[in-house]
Amino acid sequence: MALLERIVMLFIGLVGSFFSGLLGIGGGIINYPLLLYVPHWFQVTEFTPKEVSSISMFQVFFASLAGVLAFRKQKQSGNSLVHKKLVLVMGGSILFGSLLGGWVSALLPSYLINIIYGMLAIVAVILMLIPNRGSREDNEINDIPFNKWIASVSAFLVGVVSGIVGAGGAFILIPIMLTVLKIPTRVTIASSLAIVFISAAAGIVGKLTADHIPVWATFYAIVGSLIGSPIGSYLSRRISAKGLRIVLALLISLTAIKIWIDILG
Repeated sequence: MALLERIVMLFIGLVGSFFSGLLGIGGGIINYPLLLYVPHWFQVTEFTPKEVSSISMFQVFFASLAGVLAFRKQKQSGNSLVHKKLVLVMGGSILFGSLLGGWVSALLPSYLINIIYGMLAIVAVILMLIPNRGSREDNEINDIPFNKWIASVSAFLVGVVSGIVGAGGAFILIPIMLTVLKIPTRVTIASSLAIVFISAAAGIVGKLTADHIPVWATFYAIVGSLIGSPIGSYLSRRISAKGLRIVLALLISLTAIKIWIDILG
């Protein structure tokens, strides 16, 4: 593996995991286009959508793990920002969905995986544009109520499609948690990382059965992830909740535009 390729993979892992910690996403929404285009631009290598999906899933797993550990050290009113009940309900559902999606991805053609990614990005942008009324930032974290059926079903469906494209699914889960379940922004960011970690763990099992894993490229992406995620988590506490929503919506919009340009082109 050439030195430039190692540097590129480290960079991709670092950038994706930085936004993972900052915005509470696993990084798949960012890493998918980065892995698809950046190595090609630098002429170091070129990954197929199935290889991108596999690398991204491993990166998401370690980025979300690093982010969760970083958020555990951050407190709000003396309590962890992670909503434990919400993580248990959505985490259990997304676990089974991601296992199914990871297995299905091996059966799908590459172009269809790109299309699924593009559709997910559009849905996420639409959800992010819906105003988040009734924020409950001052409530006791684990006392914040939510609809368990909506949380469970939505997490399962997100797990299936995110398992296919190699993402943790947080870029869809976060808008759902904010706009449908009415979970406060900072609690959503911290809790979504824990949910994504569960999803990615299941997704990895599915990817191991698919046999589309570039080992060394994946390794260097993971190393970058372990560096970037704690930095993003640290900065997350120093940016306003409104600012975090704007950054996330803009980021998802840009990636959606890029992927659909390529699909339709």
